[in-house]
Amino acid sequence: MQGMAPKHIVAVSALVRNHQGGVLLVKTHLRADTWELPGGQVEEGEPPDRAVVREVREETGIQIRPSGVTGVYYNASQAVLSIVFIGEYLGGTLHLQPEEIQAADFVALTPANMAVYITRPPMRSRTQDALMGARTIPYEAWKIHPFDRLIRLE
Repeated sequence: MQGMAPKHIVAVSALVRNHQGGVLLVKTHLRADTWELPGGQVEEGEPPDRAVVREVREETGIQIRPSGVTGVYYNASQAVLSIVFIGEYLGGTLHLQPEEIQAADFVALTPANMAVYITRPPMRSRTQDALMGARTIPYEAWKIHPFDRLIRLE
C-alpha cells in the first residue's frame, strides 16, 4: 500500500431547530433502527459548509445556513470523517427524499429522551454534543493560488 493516497469519506450533518425549538431528525431506509441529524456525504470538490446546506435541503426540503461546527468525529471501521454543524433554520416545509428518507420531523429533543429517538451511540454522542454545546469550533474554507477565504464560522 505504500505510495497510495489515503481514502476517506467526508460526511456532514446539522442540528437544526425550528422556531418552536424542535430539532430536525430523519430516519433513513439504510438505518431504520434510529433517528439521526440530517446530512450526508460531501461530493468531490464541494466545501463541507455547502454540502450540509445541500444535504439538508435534499433530504427534508428545509433551508438552512451553517453558523458553526460543534464537533468532528471519525468512524475508524469505514474511514468516515463526520463534521456536525449548527444549521440556522431559514424556512421551508418538510418534503422527504423518498429514495433515502422514510421519515422526518421536528422533535422536542432533550438529553432525557434522546436515547428513545437516537439508538446508535455514535450518533447520540454527536447529537448530544451539538444539542448541549453553546460553543462551536472555527471552520474555514479557502481557495488557494491566490489565497481567498470563502467562509469562516466561529
